[in-house]
Amino acid sequence: MDGLKTPAQRGELARDYFYKGYNCTQAVALAFADVTGLNEEQLMKVACSFGGGMGRLREVCGAFSGMLIVLGLAEGYSGPEKGQVKADHYKKVQQLAAEFERRNGGLVCRELLGLENGRKKDDPVPEPRTPEYYKKRPCPEIIANAAEILAEFFESEKPAQNGVNL
Repeated sequence: MDGLKTPAQRGELARDYFYKGYNCTQAVALAFADVTGLNEEQLMKVACSFGGGMGRLREVCGAFSGMLIVLGLAEGYSGPEKGQVKADHYKKVQQLAAEFERRNGGLVCRELLGLENGRKKDDPVPEPRTPEYYKKRPCPEIIANAAEILAEFFESEKPAQNGVNL
């Protein structure tokens, strides 16, 4: 990608990936492909299982999972950390979660989608991506919000821990 992107640009990029057919996790992660250290194919594979609230189980929102994948790749630790390094990272996760919940109303896919009776899982076969599909889903806006939140978070941390400039 070509240099620095604003939070709004990251949000639009994530939304565009979703409209191209990528799942919610992939869409958010791909909007930050330039800072993850993975190529796009690797990033898509890492993120593919988390769409639909983890394989359409409708658990943790895939857009939020995408944020965490990027956070881990950009600023995560890589050892069996037990102390402050782990605590500092988890603090970032919790900060991102709080802002995601504030903007979107929750972290759980089925709740964000308003699925009746708190249905815990969905048919593993995704619905076709039609104009009607996009009209009834809050996902494009949630995905854009997720990318914007993460970009704002990274901007607020400058210079980033591991020398990652967004």
